[in-house]
Parts: sequence; structure tokens; C-alpha cells
Amino acid sequence: MSHANIFDAGLDAAALFDLPKPASESRIVVAMSGGVDSSVVAALAAASGAEVIGITLQLYDYGAATGRKGACCAGDDISDARAVSDKLGIAHYVFDHESAFREDVVEQFADEYLAGRTPVPCIRCNMGPKFTDLFRMARELGADCLATGHYVKRVMGPAGVEMHRALDPARDQSYFLYATTEAQLDYIRFPLGGLPKAQVRELAEQAGLRNAAKPDSQDICFVPDGDYAKIVKAMRPEGGTPGAIVHAQSGDVLGEHKGIVHYTVGQRRGLDIGGQAEPLYVVGLDADSREVRVGPKRMLAVSSATLIETNRIGPIPDAPLTAKVRSLAKPVPITLEGALGDGQSVAIHFAEPEFGVAPGQAAVIYCGERVIGGGWIEETTNAA
Repeated sequence: MSHANIFDAGLDAAALFDLPKPASESRIVVAMSGGVDSSVVAALAAASGAEVIGITLQLYDYGAATGRKGACCAGDDISDARAVSDKLGIAHYVFDHESAFREDVVEQFADEYLAGRTPVPCIRCNMGPKFTDLFRMARELGADCLATGHYVKRVMGPAGVEMHRALDPARDQSYFLYATTEAQLDYIRFPLGGLPKAQVRELAEQAGLRNAAKPDSQDICFVPDGDYAKIVKAMRPEGGTPGAIVHAQSGDVLGEHKGIVHYTVGQRRGLDIGGQAEPLYVVGLDADSREVRVGPKRMLAVSSATLIETNRIGPIPDAPLTAKVRSLAKPVPITLEGALGDGQSVAIHFAEPEFGVAPGQAAVIYCGERVIGGGWIEETTNAA
């Protein structure tokens, strides 16, 4: 690769990695999924003048399972990561983490759905195979930092390193990274956090990377075509057991469903119950009785939520806080009750009733652009 192409874009590649010593004396480990983002990070690392090692974790054979390309950490993606590494002249290693990924992420995903919860497996993946294991590997390789292609910013604040939302709001991935520990954040670098996606693709083209135009990967790599129920039923056949659709207010049985794994709180489509005075939504799932409980939209309004297994990144400021309960949601004003972090339980209270809040999701807390932390939603309190 011609490293000058990267510098022609006006970027100081070395500065993007905030290395503790001169780049020529440094070693950077790059987590390479085979996608364009991590490939550009590897190119930038190589352009910095540091020694670069690419690591790919084979997490799931998505290509073999679905016959489709454009996945994360599997099949053709590993080939793409290897080809990019060859192009850049850097070392590249692949580690088989399928067993750990299946146990820590996929199995838990199925169990959560079976329990009537709404899981977020990408966060579990970052908490486990991606950050914990890569962090350890990079340390063992004597790297000065671990770099990834996530869109989030690492900022040095008055009290230490902070996590901030990415410059490009359409690409921001801070929701999925709230569980990053302070020790991990000290060591991990996110060089794309201050770049728009369009510029990242331009850098890939300038660097001559073969995956410059590669489509972005699926959010959930092991779920083909978004058919969550198919995956869950394959692993937990009991999830397809029929049950009653019950009106949450009257208790009337309105119909029969084909298994609670087909439903999540807030869902409207797919209920197949007509003749109602007003639109009905899934407002609750009872795994024990296999009931899907439905009601009017107002029953989805939530005033507060209890969070468990919480994480905190840096001190909590004496300033207004906001929270996101879904990755694509806008942060909304909240107040925090309890000591966030160290796995403790806390409560968040919404300034206005919030919709689409369900057990199993994550709630991520912000102060402006800064990520304060967050936790898993264990239970909610209705606003009504």
C-alpha cells in the first residue's frame, strides 16, 4: 500500500492512535472483522509507522448458515481481513471463538427470547469475546493499544479518559459500548469516531482495499434476514409452543399465537386479531403461562426502569442526564437514583413517559455527548 494516500487526505495517522511513545517504537493490534471500517483502521495504523498486527475472531459461520456475504467475523469476512492484511504488509491471525461466542452470546440470546425479554446480543458480544478476549490477546502480544473500527470517540477529560458519541450521529455505536470498562478504555483506540462514514470509504478506496465498497454487516451477525424466531426455535424448540393472546385490561382471550418468541414488547404487526375498538400492541409477555398480553398504546408508556449489572465510565457529573433505551432512539431526559457502576442496581426516571422500553434491553446514560454508563433493564414501571 502507498501510505502517502492516507496522509493525502489531511489526516495525521499517528495522532489518531494517541500512542504513549513514538509510532516507530510502538505496536498496534487491530481487531479486523473483514469489513471496511476495521480495514481502514488497519490502514491508518500501518500509515502511522507503528508495527501492526491484525486479529480476527471467528465468531460465527454466517456465510455457511445463510449463503449470504457481508457478515461479521465469519466466512468471506475472514478472507477479506487476510487479503487486506496482505495488502498492507501486516501480520494477521485468526482465532476460533465460535464455542465461546455460542455459549456467551447466541445461547443467552435464545434464553432471553424464551423468557419473554428483548435481548441486545451485540452488547453481550462486546462485553465478552470482542473486548475482553481481544484486550487480553493484545496485551499478550505486547501491544501499546488495541484499535477497533467502532464509531465512538475516546476523549481525555479532566478526570481521565472518557467515551463520547461519534461525530457522525448516523454511525454512532456508543449504545453498544456502554459496558466498556475504564481499564479497557485506557487501552482501546477508536480512530474512526471523528470521521464520517463517507470519508472512511474514501480512505479505503485511496488505500486500494478490495472491500472499500463492501456493504455494512448485519447488526446481529448470526440472525439471517432478521428472522429471530427461526434461530431461537432451532435452539429452543419449546419457544414455538402456541399460547393465548390475552387483553391485558379485560383478560379476554383474543386469539392464539404460534410461540412467544415471535413477539416483543411494543410490537403491533403479526397479532392477527381484528375487530378491536383501537389498535393493540404487545404490552407484556408471560413466559411461564406462554401468554402474549396486548393492550392500547398508552399501556406501553413507562415512567421508570430498574437497571442491573450497571457500568460507569468516569465520574457522574452534576449536570442533566439523558438515556437511550434503544440504539436508534433519541436520548431523553432522566434522573438517576442509586450508585451507577460496579454491577449495582439503579433506577432511572423519565422526565416524560417513554415508549418502547422492555426488560432485556439496555439503557445507556449520557451527559451531553459523553457516555456515563448504563445497564440492563430488569423491570419497568408503567406511567399510567
